[in-house]
Amino acid sequence: MAHKPRSIWRCQNCGAMSPRWVGRCSECGEFATIVEEAEEVSDEQKKSARKGGRVVALTDATSGNPQRAQTGINEFDRVLGGGLVKGSLTLLSGYPGVGKSTLLLQMAGKIAHAGKSVLYACGEESVEQVGLRAHRLGLKDEPIGLLAEVDVDTIIATALSRRPDILIVDSIQTAFTAELSGAPGSVGQVRACASALMRLAKEHDITTILVGHVTKDGSIAGPRVLEHMVDTVLNFEGDKDNLYRIVRAGKNRFGSTSEIGIFEMTGEGLLPVQSPSQAFIERHDEPISGSVYFASCEGTRPLIVEVQALVTKSYLPVPRRLANGIDTVRLLQVIAVLERRAGVSFANMDVIVSIAGGVRVSEPAVDLALALALISAQVDKALEIDAVAFGEISLTGKIRRATLAASREKEAQGIGFSTIYSTGRIDSVSDCVKLFK
Repeated sequence: MAHKPRSIWRCQNCGAMSPRWVGRCSECGEFATIVEEAEEVSDEQKKSARKGGRVVALTDATSGNPQRAQTGINEFDRVLGGGLVKGSLTLLSGYPGVGKSTLLLQMAGKIAHAGKSVLYACGEESVEQVGLRAHRLGLKDEPIGLLAEVDVDTIIATALSRRPDILIVDSIQTAFTAELSGAPGSVGQVRACASALMRLAKEHDITTILVGHVTKDGSIAGPRVLEHMVDTVLNFEGDKDNLYRIVRAGKNRFGSTSEIGIFEMTGEGLLPVQSPSQAFIERHDEPISGSVYFASCEGTRPLIVEVQALVTKSYLPVPRRLANGIDTVRLLQVIAVLERRAGVSFANMDVIVSIAGGVRVSEPAVDLALALALISAQVDKALEIDAVAFGEISLTGKIRRATLAASREKEAQGIGFSTIYSTGRIDSVSDCVKLFK
């Protein structure tokens, strides 16, 4: 009978040990840093460590493109970099109800239909509940193996006996191992279960996908080491009030982290959006002040979104600066440049900015469209209805050229925008003010 290791509690900030969980570390004074760890190493691990490892020369290592499996969902493959890499460990996170389980079940159905074996460990739902969702999605006849289990040791034993091509664990926060006494979802349990599943994926070439919960501030629940263990971290963005969902790669060892996948939630599940630009913008019949279209670029994909700004008199001692879908720091920087370099004052004014459609924009090229929207709202004059803008604004007030400018212009012209404001046409924020005179 294997010796069960005892547990200790260790501070993740300073390393101090405690015989039990406490809310605050007595050594460094940090809160919520005490987590459970195994105190002893098993005899098997000790014997393995004495043997030493097998060294492989870099020249003998496998080179070239990794072996990938297509998921059958083009938008999902785009984010992954071309498909699931054999033996990789992927983490898909998102808010409750955003559609994580729905997307993975659809993916499992397409992979199984292509002739590959899939094992779906549903720890949060019963087999009957997953069956009802599969029936609604039209997947009830697909050969997907369902396992209603939360014991990670049982999941691993089942995977080793069945040898599936794809293993899905929904979710890592509900899994537990008997080696630790903590409850499922605790820091120690999440780390131990993820580590065991990582060894399964790497040692036996079983492509594994984990579903992860997020906290109220949007970060992945559990220890930060969970994101370091996996090969790919995918963030599922969206809310129940918006039909569109965006899958974004926060980490990808086998591809770019700039690509996004766009889906629409329907009664038939999550469907890829074929023309994202037309889905996220609503063309106005007449020019409206404070509204400017922006030619964004997520990875290699151009996307047209609408930047909306509202400037109104403030009745508060400190005027508000609110931003939805854009970084507040970027908004403050553009306001500061407009006031200093272009003489546009926002004193005693509330400034509210939003990216229509629930899209979040983080690239610097949004500066020019944001500045035009702010000036338009301030002077209450509209830009041309067929205009689109992109470009980065420096602190000196100059407009810098955005990356992939040709792709942005082509996308804008393809859906009917004939006026392009970027470098060459607008060189400084002073030129932005002249457009509204």
